[in-house]
Amino acid sequence: MPENKNPVFPLHEAGPVQQHPGLRVIAIYEIIKTVCLLLVAMAAFHLDRQQNFEHLVHWLGHLSLADSNDLRWKLVGLLEDFGPSRFVAVGAVALGYAVLFGIEGVGLWLGKYWAEWFTVIATGSLIPLELYETLHRFGWLKLATLAGNAAIVVYLVRIALQTRAARHASKPHTS
Repeated sequence: MPENKNPVFPLHEAGPVQQHPGLRVIAIYEIIKTVCLLLVAMAAFHLDRQQNFEHLVHWLGHLSLADSNDLRWKLVGLLEDFGPSRFVAVGAVALGYAVLFGIEGVGLWLGKYWAEWFTVIATGSLIPLELYETLHRFGWLKLATLAGNAAIVVYLVRIALQTRAARHASKPHTS
């Protein structure tokens, strides 16, 4: 058997595991989402204290934003309606999704077969909600997210099925 110079992709009897470049791109995308959600979780856990929450609302109320004054006051009103107690729930949900996306990203980066299906299931399960949101309150960012996630699911299913067929072909047949 040839010497393995790359420990991330072990050599099998049928040859080296082929790493698709798209898996690395998706892994990076998942890791970026993980980092962003960790930042959201940290901010949310920080805003659960009344003093910090009031400081943010006060700061937004006095922030000078020339062209987005209406948006600023909508944000202040939304935050005041939301209240500091709900930020713990927001932080917990953000943290949960960060863990999910982190597992997907690391698994895909390492070329793990299970990560392909894990990402298909996790990403695919959110597509109906994204579709509803896009149709209910259209936004270009929502449409781009929906299209991107649908493309990721289709791509990963194709890759996973190819990988499965290659694994099945590499097994010795017993007759």
